[in-house]
Amino acid sequence: MNWTVYLSGEIHTDWREQIMQGAERDKLPVVFTSAITDHEASDAAGDVLGAENDKYWRDHKSAKVNAIRTKTLIENCDIAIIRFGDQYKQWNAAFDAGCCAALGTPYITLHDETIIHPLKEVDAAAMAWAKTPEQVVEVLKYVTTG
Repeated sequence: MNWTVYLSGEIHTDWREQIMQGAERDKLPVVFTSAITDHEASDAAGDVLGAENDKYWRDHKSAKVNAIRTKTLIENCDIAIIRFGDQYKQWNAAFDAGCCAALGTPYITLHDETIIHPLKEVDAAAMAWAKTPEQVVEVLKYVTTG
């Protein structure tokens, strides 16, 4: 069986690449999917529907266009990895975790100890909390190869 793993959250570090490289190194039976990680492209996703003078409406349209991809990929994944960085607030990642919880999709949170408290509810619904991408790879290895 090939597992589909959705990578959600922080886009400013190479955590996705580290997990994908670790999975490739260990020859794990996984396929990775992700939201659009190009910040400018994501912010402009709704621009094809017409220009907006009001930032709210531009963001609103782009969020809806982005949600087509995100919703579909979350609904079709076997497990999600949800990364919270310490530099920016990832409200979208918290929303993705809530979607996973509502759908019954298992997810692993990935963050350091400095943000345990604000993520306590998100972590409480997670199947695991990892501090490093390598820990995520080890969990994936265990889960996918038994």
